[in-house]
Amino acid sequence: MSDRRTFLKEVAAAGAALATGSLLEGCSRTHFHDTEVPDLVYDSEGGSKLIVPKENGLRITGTFLDEISHDIPHQNWGAKEWDQDFRNMKAIGIDTVIMIRSGYRKFITWPSKFLLGKGCYMPSMDLLELFLTLADKYDMKFYFGLYDSGYYWDTHDMSRELEYNKYVIEEVWNAYGHHKSFQGWYISTEISRKTKGCIETFHEMGKMCKDISGGLPTFISPWIDGKKAIMGTNLNIKQGVSVSKHEEEWNEIFDGIHDVVDACAFQDGHIDYDELDAFFSVNKKLADRYGMQCWTNAETFDRDMPIHFLPIKFDKLRLKLEAAKRCGYDKAITFEFSHFLSPQSAYAQAGHLYDRYKEYFNIK
Repeated sequence: MSDRRTFLKEVAAAGAALATGSLLEGCSRTHFHDTEVPDLVYDSEGGSKLIVPKENGLRITGTFLDEISHDIPHQNWGAKEWDQDFRNMKAIGIDTVIMIRSGYRKFITWPSKFLLGKGCYMPSMDLLELFLTLADKYDMKFYFGLYDSGYYWDTHDMSRELEYNKYVIEEVWNAYGHHKSFQGWYISTEISRKTKGCIETFHEMGKMCKDISGGLPTFISPWIDGKKAIMGTNLNIKQGVSVSKHEEEWNEIFDGIHDVVDACAFQDGHIDYDELDAFFSVNKKLADRYGMQCWTNAETFDRDMPIHFLPIKFDKLRLKLEAAKRCGYDKAITFEFSHFLSPQSAYAQAGHLYDRYKEYFNIK
């Protein structure tokens, strides 16, 4: 028994010696000191010295708020964590927050009498009131995302989205429209091509939003049907839509909705990085033709990996933001800050992305 104790003491002593470096006497320990890292990797403020021009991209000034998601994990934040996240957003210049959807299938973000009556579950917190209150506090614009029943994803029929949102739009405006931050609407039904009924549905929902709120702006965020617009883990196996076909279809859609939809923020993650300028140029041309704002939805998660979904590599985000600036886009929003760009995200990589973003844009 005494031999076992002696052995354990020796192991513990060896571990302690290793931690303090006493076992490395024969090695050059200066290699491990920060002072030995060459100065050429640091800028004058002590940040990483970049070898590409800084501030050459469009800054992200808006983000979706996604706490009703079905494909990324909930972080189970309360009011304290959300307050901190709004401060983090404000620190890098975000002035617009968008509730990506007020409900998805049976889970909802606010105690809607109409949706509870349709079998939805009572939420434990009124996230809509919390987000609006924080947007008021931090002087941000809040866009309300409409309800997504899931019926469209199952059937490609938009009729239920239109039917339910008639009531949701009226109910939410009457209950929450008094907030100064309530500044717009997000038509949350996502499409990529000229889907059957999309023009009529988007037009009617956009008109309802504007009519009840005195003309507050509306926007959509479709995806480009590129070669990354696939499900599952097999990447880049489909032939993406051509630039000319994309332009043809979206010219017809914009023609039918531009009087009630003020902006379009195409998701930027479904095309390759060397295709960005071609598609972005077409998007900007179409938006200008119909008097719409051209935004980009700069996705901060990585679509190039078999793991869904992790924070994006900084250089990939940089390439997308630089293309948006080159093409004269009006605004960059992201899906989405809290999971993929926030320093308090459950993903450690998100905090590092936040730091790299701040270095690139010289944000102190």
